[in-house]
Amino acid sequence: MTRTDHRFPSGDGQCAAWLYTPTDEPHQGGSSRPIIVMGHGLGGIKEMGLDAFARRFTAMGYLCLVFDYRHFGESTGEPRQLLDIEMQLSDWDAAIARARTLDTVDPARIVLWGTSFGGGHVIVTAARNPDVAAVITQCPFTDGLAAARAIPLPVAAKVTGRAVRDAVGAKFGRPPVMIDTYGPPGSTALMTSPDSAAGITALIPPGLDVRRDVAARFGLDIVRHFPGRSASKVKCPIFYAICERDSVAPPIPTQRYAARSSRAEIKLYDAGHFDIYVGADFERNIADQLDFLGRHVPVTATNDTDMKGTRA
Repeated sequence: MTRTDHRFPSGDGQCAAWLYTPTDEPHQGGSSRPIIVMGHGLGGIKEMGLDAFARRFTAMGYLCLVFDYRHFGESTGEPRQLLDIEMQLSDWDAAIARARTLDTVDPARIVLWGTSFGGGHVIVTAARNPDVAAVITQCPFTDGLAAARAIPLPVAAKVTGRAVRDAVGAKFGRPPVMIDTYGPPGSTALMTSPDSAAGITALIPPGLDVRRDVAARFGLDIVRHFPGRSASKVKCPIFYAICERDSVAPPIPTQRYAARSSRAEIKLYDAGHFDIYVGADFERNIADQLDFLGRHVPVTATNDTDMKGTRA
């Protein structure tokens, strides 16, 4: 396989991406292949664990386009670390549009892959884009109220106070008030479960400097965001990888939403939110994802039904 740096336009800026391309001989059925469009979670960038997934997909013959949202990583956008939900959903639409134009891509076989906060994004995006072939949503954020209830009240109060300061300041053109995306229990951060700090830092490659903050105004949006409500509108096959011991994205609401997807495949893992990125939990997770892809969006498409990703 080869991995090349890539950029594509989105809104008034550009998203930075990695494009993974298999280097094996042309496969049966022609040169076109399915492509998996991949995005990270809250404050995450492509360097934080997504390469491991993309390499396994590419080894099986899939192309992958792994991108950073605007305002994060190597993508453009000022101020930095601004997390705007509708803007990120627009980035998903832009990534799909670019994926369809790439050489050797079969535009009828676009797969969406999102994790954590991005796992919620792909549910919404698939509902808005009915021609998507399949979706993989991993430990997805689906219910803002449930996620907010998982935050201790003293922490929630501090987060809200900082979010209000930032939102008010933004109306007067002031620089953003920042807040950490993760921290130890009791700290003023968006994720403060006992496993958050260790789980996230384990995904950062040694020597890479990754910012851990976002503009605090996002704290006002969490409680009002319910991507799981779009699950019933997703008509393509969708794989839910749900961690039963998830302390960040509560699993019970996600299971309820997933059951509303007409073509859902739900897999429960005895794991925490960050466990399925690494180790034995990763191996179980990626094996299940590859099995799902092989059945619904095989690399070799032999007829129109397969190419649409709707094979039973």
